[in-house]
Amino acid sequence: MRANFIFSEVWIGLRRNLTMTVAVIITVAVGMAMLGVGLMINAQVGLLKGYWGDKVEISVFLCNKGTAMPACNGKAITQTQTKALETHLEGLRGKGVREWFFEDQATAYQNFQEAYASNQALVKATQVEDMPQSFRIKVSDPDNYQSVIQAVQGQPGVSQVTDHKQLIGPFFQMLDKLAYYALAVAIILVLAAALLIGNTVRLSAFNRRRETGIMRLVGASNLYIQLPFVMEGVIAGLIGGVFAAVILIVTKVLLFEELGRFFAGPTAQLGWDAVAQTITYTMIIGVVICVLASFVTLRRYLRV
Repeated sequence: MRANFIFSEVWIGLRRNLTMTVAVIITVAVGMAMLGVGLMINAQVGLLKGYWGDKVEISVFLCNKGTAMPACNGKAITQTQTKALETHLEGLRGKGVREWFFEDQATAYQNFQEAYASNQALVKATQVEDMPQSFRIKVSDPDNYQSVIQAVQGQPGVSQVTDHKQLIGPFFQMLDKLAYYALAVAIILVLAAALLIGNTVRLSAFNRRRETGIMRLVGASNLYIQLPFVMEGVIAGLIGGVFAAVILIVTKVLLFEELGRFFAGPTAQLGWDAVAQTITYTMIIGVVICVLASFVTLRRYLRV
């Protein structure tokens, strides 16, 4: 009997405040979707960093004859200097260097042809002799590579040292900023949803002040009186969470799969398990916000 009465009160409240309820659902849906997108961006950035972090290399370019770099003085590296540099790199193994390999001019030219296959004019204008020899070094810790650079920079026969992380660093900084902005907007929308939910509950309580007054007179407890209003917020939060889940699924298919495929590959794509986890978190957060906003608003405005 009590359960039937509570559900009847919930249905009455939803019908009386249909416009406000729809506004709450839309606000919760947008807020939770933005929060979910922010969480998914953070997860995707982590996957991309892990993927590219394992591929970060330090390129130690060697002097060629006629190289314009000041360290070379126009002279090519000698066989003795090359052997000395190999010994030096082998001594750094386990001290920041995970592995290294030598890339001769032929291999460098082949890689150049593959990288610039769309620009045949440039490929034809470049000869094998134009390609520099280099050592490719994989570091043990991609976030701590300066010690390795300092150890090889300035060695005899070394033209310049390039860290690949410097090339992709700005991209990851942009992704981090995007994630922070998305989370900031999501927090603002979540606060707006909480305020709107509270206003809806207050309006519903005011419209039904006579019924709640009668309930108090016949001995109903505060929880029994508040429960229908809280249930209205929960229902609005759940419906908004479902819409947010649909938005997150569409975003995953249209945005994150293309992002992972373009910047890395299938191994760095955001998995559906991460999407399901994000949807679960956002739905729980949405419902909790609705419940808290309802309780706080009722304690302040519900007077019977």
